Amino acid sequence: MRELVVLGTASQAPTRTRNHNGHLLRWDDQGLLFDPGEGTQRQLLHAGVASSAVTRICLTHAHGDHTFGLPGLLSRMSLDGVPHPVPVHYPASADPVVRALVALARPGLDVRLHPHRASGEVAPGLRVEPLHHRVETFGYRLTEPDGRTLQPALLEAAGVRGPDVGTLVAEGRWRDVRLEDVSVPRRGQSFAFVMDTAPCDGAAALAQDVDLLVAESTYADEDVALAREHLHLTAGQAGELAGAAGVGTLVLTHFSSRYTDVAPLAAQARAAAASSRRPGGTVVRAVEDLDRVPLPRRRAG
Repeated sequence: MRELVVLGTASQAPTRTRNHNGHLLRWDDQGLLFDPGEGTQRQLLHAGVASSAVTRICLTHAHGDHTFGLPGLLSRMSLDGVPHPVPVHYPASADPVVRALVALARPGLDVRLHPHRASGEVAPGLRVEPLHHRVETFGYRLTEPDGRTLQPALLEAAGVRGPDVGTLVAEGRWRDVRLEDVSVPRRGQSFAFVMDTAPCDGAAALAQDVDLLVAESTYADEDVALAREHLHLTAGQAGELAGAAGVGTLVLTHFSSRYTDVAPLAAQARAAAASSRRPGGTVVRAVEDLDRVPLPRRRAG
């Protein structure tokens, strides 16, 4: 299963209908939790997701609306007896804040801290790029390696059956049959998380050609002066980012409490994406708390 579970869509202040920021990416047997704001453990309950589903935590920066849910979440995982280690990735400058928050949690969970200082891979398939905010901030990108999809008709014609199929996949060859003889290329899926930033090269690098991009949309286009002052994205800037990068689906989140209706923000992002994207279009969706967004179908390699 590959889907995004939206736990919270508020920016600095929660509202009656929006919890603080929090997004869980379910990626096969992994559960990557991004920026657990206050109330994240309760939102997991509402979403029907067990705490054990979280296998890795990724923090973009140290601001409270992106981190204050950490002690409660880790305590719940400890209480639930989660057996696996939980790596926590975050900017190195946030180390004092993260260590203080982790120290508040109930003991018993194997929490492994991984501060990073520059762009690059921080776990297999997971890389970070610097963003442009008021404190040191990094976005994340998860990329599946390209692979190949077996073709049953070609396998049958080549006489490859049963356990021999596994041998072929594992070794790339079975007798005189090569893997490429009975399969077609399969493009790996990709996901990016861009939060709390002004437009910058790091955001563009993270978004390039991803299947699903989660991006902040703190302000409407008419409030661009506020976005510039606080180093956030407007809806149109998020749409322009996605369109120029060739994103498949753009998920808008992290909305200012000044907007009770985010449909106009989605419209602004949609228009900007359409004007800056190659033919085919980017799907734009402004999400609500507890929404689930499946990874789009694989695109042609």
